[in-house]
Amino acid sequence: MTTSSLPSDATVGLAALVLIAEDEYEIAEILQAYLGRAGLRTIHAADGRRALDMHLSLKPDLVLLDVQMPKLDGWKVLSEIRHRGETPVIMLTAMDQDIDKLMGLRFGADDYVVKPFNPAEVVARTQAVLRRSRVASRSPVSVLRVPPFEIDLDQHEVSVEVDGAPHGLALTLTEFRLLTHLARAPRRVCTRAELLAACLPEGDSQERTVDSHISKLRKKLEGLGVEGMPAGIRGVGYRLWCVS
Repeated sequence: MTTSSLPSDATVGLAALVLIAEDEYEIAEILQAYLGRAGLRTIHAADGRRALDMHLSLKPDLVLLDVQMPKLDGWKVLSEIRHRGETPVIMLTAMDQDIDKLMGLRFGADDYVVKPFNPAEVVARTQAVLRRSRVASRSPVSVLRVPPFEIDLDQHEVSVEVDGAPHGLALTLTEFRLLTHLARAPRRVCTRAELLAACLPEGDSQERTVDSHISKLRKKLEGLGVEGMPAGIRGVGYRLWCVS
């Protein structure tokens, strides 16, 4: 395991710890060099099992995760990371195919980069994802504002801005949990399994139960004139915003 040095004048994103899960040492060393120059600390795992161990013990701020990993492949590692929490993950894949991208969305990747890649682009994407993650996780947060919603996390109240005016939205506890979870990363696709685990931990274990609650939430929003939220991604799950 190696780490890059941390500059004393670290600003937003510079002090972050990035776990590079990559079995090709030459690629890992290049990424460590570029990320280090950008002021990011790095650690390296050469197989999927080691990556999960380091994720658990060192709690990195972001994971660069190769798909083709020994012992545990990248999809299994990503799935386990998502069960543990919301650590941002950027997939590194040598296969520029739609099915590969779909798998990344299915398990909750925040971004993906296709090999061969420009290391400078990886650094830029890493910094962008870290920036979004830190804004979303900044605490204490009592009100979540994601247009057109304002979600009061303490009072469990939601207002929706329609035609410039706020309108109250009466939700069940499950609907509130679903909306809040989606609003924390409005462009990211959340799988049914993820939503089930995060929003219905004590309820029915069937993933299709999520569809029923989402449908009811969508109808309430449509009643206020808000169309297409949450957006369904066929065969995958849901995200709050429809992204063209």
